[in-house]
Amino acid sequence: MNRIILILAGLTIAVVAIVAYNSVFTVDPTEQAIVLQFGAPREVVTEPGLHTKIPFTQTVEYIDRRVLLVEAPSDEMIAQDKKRLVVDAFARWKIVDALRYYQSLGDRDRANGQLTLILTSNVRGVLGAQNFSAVLSSARAQLMLDIRDNMNKEAGRFGVEVVDVRIRHADLPPTNSQAIYERMKQERVREAYEYRAEGEEISQRVRARADREVTVLTAEATRESEILRGQGDAEKTKILGDAYGQDPDFFAFYRSMKAYQDALPADTTSVVLSPNSEFFRYFSQPGGAAAAPARKKR
Repeated sequence: MNRIILILAGLTIAVVAIVAYNSVFTVDPTEQAIVLQFGAPREVVTEPGLHTKIPFTQTVEYIDRRVLLVEAPSDEMIAQDKKRLVVDAFARWKIVDALRYYQSLGDRDRANGQLTLILTSNVRGVLGAQNFSAVLSSARAQLMLDIRDNMNKEAGRFGVEVVDVRIRHADLPPTNSQAIYERMKQERVREAYEYRAEGEEISQRVRARADREVTVLTAEATRESEILRGQGDAEKTKILGDAYGQDPDFFAFYRSMKAYQDALPADTTSVVLSPNSEFFRYFSQPGGAAAAPARKKR
């Protein structure tokens, strides 16, 4: 009898424990919960902590309340100026109405698929209305805000809010990029040739100006040197004239010595003159009288 009582007590405790376990649930701060009764939503729980529910008839569906990420695959599109773009974008979103989210989307996979379509569509719509240069300029920040606002107009019916949109990459397709690179390379080569030609022209002008200045300076220097030489010769002549006026005999003797030096070099040259020539008058007598005997100077 006691054994039966113990068995019944154990079963009662087990049943109570099972019922108690199925009567409570916890909500994490990063989550919110929807209480379902036979699959139909009955209550949305947003406060974290321990909560109760009807056991066995009610279940709990947890909804993430953190900011989530959805990425759109790289997509090629055409800008307003007919240039092709390859765009890679992503968006951050969060669930603001758990009940509407559950009823319209149900789970994360479906939500990501739907938001990916919305993101891709709005990226195409906003960037397709802009020129390629605008996408690469500082206007990109405003374009991302426009994409976010347009997404929220569509995503609001799902109980979610897009908090941010970013364009990670926006560029030309590889084939277009290579063509543009080659064109830019040719432009730079052409500019380099132009700069070299301009530099050569300037170099020739500078060289010609320098040659002209050298010619002018040389002519001026020659003129100055001739003037100075003429002045020196004039001064020399004046000094010699003054010296001749003071002592004509010495001046005649000096000129004869210079003539001897120039006419009788120290080599094998022979000079034949009359012994009575005035040229030899200082050889015969110190006073300068003409010599009687004739002789040959070697």
